[in-house]
Amino acid sequence: MARRVTIVGPAHPLRGGGMATFNERLAYAFQEAGDEVEIVTFSLQYPSFLFPGKSQYTTEPAPAGLRIKALINSINPLSWWRTGRYIQQQRPDLVIFRYWLPFMGPALGTIARLIRRNKYSRVLAITDNVVPHEKRPGDVPFTKYFFSSCHGFVTMSRSVQEDLQQFEPRKPSAYLPHPLYDNFGEAEPKEAACAALNLDPTCNYILFFGFIRAYKGLDLLLQAMADPQVKELQGLKLIVAGEYYEDAAPYLQQIEQLQLQDRLVLRTDFIPNAEVRHYFCAADLVVQPYRHATQSGVTQVAYHFDKPMVVTRVGGLSELVPDGEVGYVVEPQPEAIAAAIRQFYTSGAAATFSRNISKYKQRFSWSRFVAAVRELADKVRS
Repeated sequence: MARRVTIVGPAHPLRGGGMATFNERLAYAFQEAGDEVEIVTFSLQYPSFLFPGKSQYTTEPAPAGLRIKALINSINPLSWWRTGRYIQQQRPDLVIFRYWLPFMGPALGTIARLIRRNKYSRVLAITDNVVPHEKRPGDVPFTKYFFSSCHGFVTMSRSVQEDLQQFEPRKPSAYLPHPLYDNFGEAEPKEAACAALNLDPTCNYILFFGFIRAYKGLDLLLQAMADPQVKELQGLKLIVAGEYYEDAAPYLQQIEQLQLQDRLVLRTDFIPNAEVRHYFCAADLVVQPYRHATQSGVTQVAYHFDKPMVVTRVGGLSELVPDGEVGYVVEPQPEAIAAAIRQFYTSGAAATFSRNISKYKQRFSWSRFVAAVRELADKVRS
């Protein structure tokens, strides 16, 4: 049966990285299932003092065929009231909030409470994080305020589901692995990808992709690149593709101290969606050296392009990357990361990993995700 679905979270014109991409792809998936979908996003997502990047807005065109309304100002309670009343009066069957940061708790919790006054809409939350990566005062009460306004929850890693039990042990929840990011186009030959990026196609490339923040462990990967067991690999370079979301100076100093300038390709501006496939297709191996994590959309982009991975044994990363089958799971230490990189290039496992990936990734379909969300919604009462 077709439903009316409202998704509340980052979307165009916000340059929300993985979350905006996810929400827009989820809207398409609901449409493909026959539902009527609208995304309600932010007119202002972050005040400037909280936003670490260069711009909150994209210059890319709006996604075709999606209804998106920019209504929420995260620091203006009047906009929360207007947004909540708007969705309440639309009476969607299902409202899906994207929750990733306690700062958003007051705004999203107020909107959800207003929606529920219609005694009809079911309110679910996709919770990227329950315990935030960077802790701030107010985290617990803001999170409690939002969670208490929801009927049920979706988590994309088991570690987040465990954290959720500390707040809402009685409400329905479902663990659903992050679906594939299949909206960045088809794979292309390495030579074409390197040509698009002006890279030497005779080199081997490993890829660090995404916003650069302390918890993502780029410094660990830089130390691994300077490890003797990696330095012996001739023609190997690390591509760092993503915008600094913190001070770049410590990383640049580390690069200089380790004398890595000739072994790095730094593309530290925001990467538009149209360029994402070039970076993944130019790379042999994708490395996620995170210190801690819940889940990562980077994994699902790598899966889409059949790229083997090295991930650290933190959060939900190892849930999606079977060690020794599609890549390596290691401790978040430079020596362990270096050993995995060396093993990849000396063992001849690349072709086997890629074949395994092409089979393993079939379980991460958007149709399965939507069906499971619908099933969860049927378990809760408005």
